[in-house]
Amino acid sequence: MPVKIRGQTYYRTTEVAERVGISRSTLLRWLSNGILKDTFRRDRRGWRLFTPEDVKIIEEEAYKVK
Repeated sequence: MPVKIRGQTYYRTTEVAERVGISRSTLLRWLSNGILKDTFRRDRRGWRLFTPEDVKIIEEEAYKVK
């Protein structure tokens, strides 16, 4: 379930992976390998937070045709 902080909607890693249709481990691998820019937004537990714009970028990467 998305989180709202100061009027902005954020998604957690598992939610992003499910929305995009990739596994959580694939998303984390893309972040660690630099395929995607890692987010500096984290909640107080240290979990990554992604904006809807971030989700769109991840989705574009997931469905990129080479």
